[in-house]
Amino acid sequence: MPHITVRPHPVLCAEGSSFDARSGQFLCDALLKNGIALEHACEKSCACSTCHVIVHEGYDSLAPAGDDEEDQLGRAWGLSAQSRLACQVVLRQQDLVIELPLYTVNLARERD
Repeated sequence: MPHITVRPHPVLCAEGSSFDARSGQFLCDALLKNGIALEHACEKSCACSTCHVIVHEGYDSLAPAGDDEEDQLGRAWGLSAQSRLACQVVLRQQDLVIELPLYTVNLARERD
């Protein structure tokens, strides 16, 4: 069971967050289940970049990004070499430390 650590974000989790998640689960679903209202404007279909995260630790343990994800990441704000879309990251056994970028390209924030 991987342990997910989310660095503090001024809007989504001011104190940061830390929780255990289920292997095989998508990172976006794990974040949402644990009270972090990560944007996902395309309903997790890899058609936008609003669920962009930066994986600071555990990046190498993840399956490589596919072509569709790479295409969408090109539109993300604050892109880095460790950027991924949370809707495409399948959790494995490795713990992750992630950062939620300050901004997205979304013009209207979605609410669940």
